[in-house]
Amino acid sequence: MPRELLIQVAPEVAADSVLLREHVGKWMQVKTPEIQHIAILKRSIDARQKAIKINLKLLVYTEGENYIPQKIELPDYPDVSQKQEVIVVGAGPAGLFAALQLIELGLKPIVVERGKDVRGRRRDLKAINQDHIVNEDSNYCFGEGGAGTYSDGKLYTRSKKRGDVTRILELLVAFGASEDILIEAHPHIGTNKLPQIIQDIREKIKACGGQVLFETRVTDILIKNNQVEGIVTQDGTSIAAQKIILATGHSARDIFELLHRKQVLIEAKAFALGVRAEHPQSLIDKIQYSCDYRGELLPPAPYSIVKQVNGRGMYSFCMCPGGVIAPCATAPGEVVTNGWSPSKRDQATANSGIVVELKLEDFKPYQKFGPLAGMEFQKSIEQKAWHLAGATQKVPAQRMVDFTQSKVSTAIPKTSYVPGTTSVELGQVFPGFLTQILREGFREFGKTMKGYLTNDSILHAPESRTSSPVRIPRDAETLEHLQIKGLYPCGEGAGYAGGIVSAAIDGEKCALKIAESITHS
Repeated sequence: MPRELLIQVAPEVAADSVLLREHVGKWMQVKTPEIQHIAILKRSIDARQKAIKINLKLLVYTEGENYIPQKIELPDYPDVSQKQEVIVVGAGPAGLFAALQLIELGLKPIVVERGKDVRGRRRDLKAINQDHIVNEDSNYCFGEGGAGTYSDGKLYTRSKKRGDVTRILELLVAFGASEDILIEAHPHIGTNKLPQIIQDIREKIKACGGQVLFETRVTDILIKNNQVEGIVTQDGTSIAAQKIILATGHSARDIFELLHRKQVLIEAKAFALGVRAEHPQSLIDKIQYSCDYRGELLPPAPYSIVKQVNGRGMYSFCMCPGGVIAPCATAPGEVVTNGWSPSKRDQATANSGIVVELKLEDFKPYQKFGPLAGMEFQKSIEQKAWHLAGATQKVPAQRMVDFTQSKVSTAIPKTSYVPGTTSVELGQVFPGFLTQILREGFREFGKTMKGYLTNDSILHAPESRTSSPVRIPRDAETLEHLQIKGLYPCGEGAGYAGGIVSAAIDGEKCALKIAESITHS
């Protein structure tokens, strides 16, 4: 029977199969030729000491133990072209994985996406980067794959209690992701690799008889006697269905406004907001790995940091080693930032959202908007940033130490943010309480990570779309909306997920509950 081992080795041993085999042989006190195969189950980096180690969880096969590689394959999806239809609004991870699960359960998904497919979406990303033109339906947040397609493809999640994380990762592998995502402690796919995987998921949905409708924005949800009956799209077309999964993502403000206008129950939800900080990747490597040169055996270093400042959490969010900062506005007249990395994480800079947790009481100036108060608070900061940056997609920017000293930076070097920067004292972007926390928090960060607080780091404002500013309440057992039968609020936009994996899990859960309700009706 193969033996499971937990060992720590030097990076050069982890990277070389021959050295690893020799090391394992000594550890197990067996001759190297007796080791038939070593399967790596988990891999992580321990950089707490100056001598960096790699943690490995291994399954070791010795003489007489046959190793049979297990090929990860897709489920046997049936033809659902003639089956009961379920509308899925949104083609992000929640919507796409809901659609796959519906097919597996013998139901026909009709996926309705306001944005374009991956290929068409690229032209609109080019327009916002180069021409400062924002397409409200096709941008870094809206379009095939949702915001996750152009947000690094990070798959790390703390949502293991919510569902089967391994199932989601294996499905991604079956659709073309590297098997490394099953092994790494903090897996990611990479923004350059995700589009093809997303396209393959779409083609599978269509091949099984499902539908995927692009450039189809929902303008109304048909409701009669508190029961959904379908949707209406921007050209006046009606699509009938008794079950609707609402997986629109955290930036679908028009959907939140539609629900509020129709007196469908929604709630204001606290979220986090701040800036996106960019450092030279070499500096982050030096801090995290305690070395002058990282070398090729270690990946670009990430970081994760949390502080309590004036009774609020301030923390790093969506950290992108070897990545770039992107313009993520979803409407003209606003500036929004986010970050992403290619699969190799080989860019010269590292960036991370540095955000402060907000409280519902912070939205009091916008209380006339009811459950949309947080959204209006969020919108006001994004619009202020746009005006301060000259009414373009340039981003208000400031050197980090200058920000802590309330000093306008005399010169902002070129950053990875393609539309460009405008030197602004960022205290003008945020309310006073938030500015104070950010300034104090960066000073505290600098005490924990020596070298982090530096004017070589450029702050870009704002990082404002960390999560949905509303929650669409649903029954904890059935996952149906508390008020409207047949409506299943889902994923990040409904306030029930926080990333690709957790959104995908939530999409699957909603699909399962729909199948249960149909079976029992």
